[in-house]
Amino acid sequence: MESSIAGLYSRVAQDFTDRLQGCPQDRWNSASPCPGWTAWDVAAHVVGNHRRACAGLTGDDYQVPAAGEDVVAAWLHATAEVQAALESETTARQVLGVDFGDLPFEHFVRRMACADTLIHTWDFARATGQTERLDPEAVEVAWSFLAAEDAQIRLPHAYGAKIAATDSADVQTRLLNFLGRAV
Repeated sequence: MESSIAGLYSRVAQDFTDRLQGCPQDRWNSASPCPGWTAWDVAAHVVGNHRRACAGLTGDDYQVPAAGEDVVAAWLHATAEVQAALESETTARQVLGVDFGDLPFEHFVRRMACADTLIHTWDFARATGQTERLDPEAVEVAWSFLAAEDAQIRLPHAYGAKIAATDSADVQTRLLNFLGRAV
């Protein structure tokens, strides 16, 4: 049985929090699997997407963390805002504008958590030498909608070219290979 969106988001966000807080100080500038991005850049991108989601509720502007900003503190604030919005039935169901696919906030967050945050948790972990195991339910959810959107997700600066997975690959490896990550 699938978890509630708030529950699924909470687990994925906690996994990212654990990686950020577990990052060795000398690994923030390590190259990530995302071409041209360091571990810090990956974290800033995820924070920026969370800020964007919350700004979609109000129509406010948002910013991706700038160099020198405490990205861990920024993440903790952004994820707390998203979690609070999910816990409000009215806010969770608020329909975001066309820039968000005219989706209710909670459905946009489900996609964001199971695509952007989940995959970048792996990217950050790989860059910083931490555990790369992802939440199994979130991996299944991501696989279910990303596999169906293969052509749409191959845009420039989105996901890389697919890598053929071995027949014995688990779902996480298949998902990561599908998204261009060499495992």
